[in-house]
Amino acid sequence: MATSVFHDPVIILALGTQSSMVVPNMDPESSIAVCDCCGLTEECTPAYIERVRERHHGKWICGLCAEAVKDEILRNKESQSAAGTEEAMAKLRSFCKRSSDSTGPPPNPTVLLISAVRQILKRGLDSRSAPGSPSRNLTEIPAVRALV
Repeated sequence: MATSVFHDPVIILALGTQSSMVVPNMDPESSIAVCDCCGLTEECTPAYIERVRERHHGKWICGLCAEAVKDEILRNKESQSAAGTEEAMAKLRSFCKRSSDSTGPPPNPTVLLISAVRQILKRGLDSRSAPGSPSRNLTEIPAVRALV
């Protein structure tokens, strides 16, 4: 299986491509590999990339997709189906493709993180300042009462 290697230090999304892609990083000990199923990029050593490819018929897949493939293989063994790694990867690839097509381009992860932290902080502040919420005195907590 041919692997695309790029000499520019850029991340290239490879969702739906036929071959694995590895983008060399500035660090000579690592490369950026692109998952053949979901398009996730990961910085890995060349030895790790080769081990993953050996297990998945020459394709590099991320850890999450590897677990999903493993789960699909186990599920098919229980139902007496003879689905192998290739079929499980094809199912996962089509699922990832359908998911990305229906949701549009992936959102900016920084914006998602900021939004999630904002929601957590709002919930924390709202729960403390609710007018009907009972306030707790330190002496009402059993462990603190024993110390007082």
